[in-house]
Amino acid sequence: MKNPYEVLGVSPNASDEEVKKAYRDLARKYHPDKYRDSDLADLANEKMKEINAAYEEVQKMRSGRGNAGTGNRGGNSYNGNPRTDGSTNQTFAQVRRLINNNQIQEADRLLRTIDISGQNAEWHFLMGCVLFKRGYFLDAQKMFDRACAMDPYNTEYAMARDRLREQASTYGGGYRTADSSGCMCDFCTTLLCADCCCDCLGGDLIPCC
Repeated sequence: MKNPYEVLGVSPNASDEEVKKAYRDLARKYHPDKYRDSDLADLANEKMKEINAAYEEVQKMRSGRGNAGTGNRGGNSYNGNPRTDGSTNQTFAQVRRLINNNQIQEADRLLRTIDISGQNAEWHFLMGCVLFKRGYFLDAQKMFDRACAMDPYNTEYAMARDRLREQASTYGGGYRTADSSGCMCDFCTTLLCADCCCDCLGGDLIPCC
């Protein structure tokens, strides 16, 4: 991986606020939505992945040094979302592994052990993935929407939200919720919200049913 500070265009001695500002500026510049109908769409998506990864790496490094306000994952600190500590981030990583291994019940259980103060954008995204795997598509969509609202520059969250919306449109809006029954496994063949997770974990976050 490239030096994360170089990717963000800041010095390692930059303040937390300077790092956040650099990240936000780059996220606005390269957000894939700006290039949706352009030949540069793929390049913008790859650049955004690189920027997100760099910012996350800086967050992790600064969290290890005990710097205030830098312990959040995936860029959540700058927008007032609930802060998470190291143990919560470890739980999120474990949840991703469990989802990859199709251990959905255990992933659900772990997410529900996290206090509301730690239910940040990552929590909502992962809960959306759990609900999706259980077939509760409407509830999953709500979780993805919330994750995107809390971290609007995260392309992984946006991809999950947009692909689920696209499939809902394709299948006539046929969502099911936690109070309904049945399965719509056709979604699994085309939903690609796990692509970014695969880069981190080396597996399929949401493999086909």
